[in-house]
Amino acid sequence: MTTAARPTRAKALPDHPQPTIWGLDAATLHDRFWAARGVQVVRQGQPSEIVKHAELYLLTDKDSLSIFRLGRLIDTLSWLKPQVLFARIHDTHDPGYQERVITDDHENFVRFERVYRRLNFRLGRVALTPNEDLARKWMTSPDVRDTWRKLRRSIPAHQRTTISIDGCVFDRREDQQVNDFVHELINLWRRPDATITRARRLTGEVWSDKSAPSENDTRFVGPVWIGTGRDLDGINSVVGPAVLWDKPELRPTVESLQWHAIEPMDHVADPERNTTSRSFYRVTKRAFDVAFALIFLMVTLPIYPLLMLAIYIEDGRPFFFAHRRESIGGREFPCLKFRTMFNNADEIKQDLQQENQADGPQFFIENDPRITKVGRFMRKCNIDEFPQFFNVLLGQMSIVGPRPSPYKENQYSPAWREARLSVRPGVTGLWQVKRSREPGKDFQEWIRYDIKYVENASWKMDLYILWRTFKMIAHIK
Repeated sequence: MTTAARPTRAKALPDHPQPTIWGLDAATLHDRFWAARGVQVVRQGQPSEIVKHAELYLLTDKDSLSIFRLGRLIDTLSWLKPQVLFARIHDTHDPGYQERVITDDHENFVRFERVYRRLNFRLGRVALTPNEDLARKWMTSPDVRDTWRKLRRSIPAHQRTTISIDGCVFDRREDQQVNDFVHELINLWRRPDATITRARRLTGEVWSDKSAPSENDTRFVGPVWIGTGRDLDGINSVVGPAVLWDKPELRPTVESLQWHAIEPMDHVADPERNTTSRSFYRVTKRAFDVAFALIFLMVTLPIYPLLMLAIYIEDGRPFFFAHRRESIGGREFPCLKFRTMFNNADEIKQDLQQENQADGPQFFIENDPRITKVGRFMRKCNIDEFPQFFNVLLGQMSIVGPRPSPYKENQYSPAWREARLSVRPGVTGLWQVKRSREPGKDFQEWIRYDIKYVENASWKMDLYILWRTFKMIAHIK
């Protein structure tokens, strides 16, 4: 299985050849991304033709790769109509940790490990202008700092404005930064064929080179870009977001960009959903979680003593099992359940590793001998997870969300982990109601449905999941 990994790498040397996708390096990908939105990237000190078909010019230094939403900036340009809009980009992309690849003595991959550090948000600067003359002056200026000062001095205060926005800023001189940039781009750019003629949709969110075969047996989960000359024979699955770079010896010639032929296949400001709607969803979701958990606990609390007595009679104490799981932002919490396994379950598990029927980091076997008789009954009726509603009240979980998982399991796919840990885990979720349990697909479906939920979380999806959960528990077809 191939995953989108972002291990720590050394800084690239100046003459270090960067990888390409469909013949395009990171800087060209960046420029094509903005061109698809009618914006020409103008780099300081790098002469190029100023395109008259461009709606706006993005003024930036020669090594920065920036991604941000245009929505607020377009509104400001429309209302104030300045000659130039200066934008300070607060880079929230840096999550405060680095990924390290852990290998065994034979350099075989073992796992990813997350190393936390002090948060250090970068600050980038760009400018947007509809003025061709300003774009030319910027392009021909030899010094970045001096150019910023000259721009501010030469333009009257009422014809320029400044705004602060969240976004991502990358340095194309560093391998790690290039990997991070392309990873972010794959998540955001749904239609690369808008400005890259070699890009052809293979299936769903998977894009390949136009010369590649249209069919293969590889299973894809999430967005994937496949470069020129890449042979997927023997690769069972690819978990995205991932990029499979061009084969260097088959790197194609870059086709020129025809600005007049660009069609707006997607918009820079949106996929940005309405901010008010998202805030309303977050606030009301938490209120719903608290209300639902309180009502559920009041209804079910009377049966708790009976369940605790049954556990005690069969295998003594403790009544509850608290497993360390990760919540939003990677914060660990004790995920509560009624204990369904014997007290020596961990010892038994060591002897059962060879019988594991689950792919990925999970452990699953049918008729698990570690499970007690009362535990088997509680699992069948989903009673063992009732105490998780206390986790909901404490703000550690939500009613609906990705499956809560421990640190060890979350190391298997950094991109997936970042997405799923951006929201609270749920008592139920999309994976629980949609998984097929087909051999070799469970872990991939887990990743797929978790990412799908995070990207499309809404009341409509939450209510759908709750309804499907109710049908499963009640055995309604």
